[in-house]
Amino acid sequence: MGHISEILGRARERGAGLPYEGALLPGEAYSIFREAPGARLVDVRTRAEYDWVGRIPGSIHIEWLSYPGMQPNPHFLSQLLQQVDREALVLFICRSGHRSHSAAAAAAQAGYTECYNVLEGFEGDKDQHAHRGKLNGWRFADLPWEQG
Repeated sequence: MGHISEILGRARERGAGLPYEGALLPGEAYSIFREAPGARLVDVRTRAEYDWVGRIPGSIHIEWLSYPGMQPNPHFLSQLLQQVDREALVLFICRSGHRSHSAAAAAAQAGYTECYNVLEGFEGDKDQHAHRGKLNGWRFADLPWEQG
């Protein structure tokens, strides 16, 4: 449990001033997801991204924005409440860490006590050619994922 506490402590320091508990790097998020009892990983990407780009085994999928049109999912919080206990340690991930930031903030405001954003997201930041997956992110770190 000490390892988990150390990771979460760094995440809290990194996330100081954020509207949720902290910010994790992908490798840290994987360690927490794998080792912390009851931890949940919520993927907030669109259904198209989840189905076609890839998914993390064991993650829970709840869209933050819906494709096409990228409209806010009006049922996000009710869907989250149906699938994740408010006392759970919840990790939010999206493509790059931006939508998951908003989802973590909304969950924290709704009473979830242990919300963390996964920085860099599933695909990571854009490189000099505006391509993702070559600098950082979950897939770049070679963490478990599947496609199709």
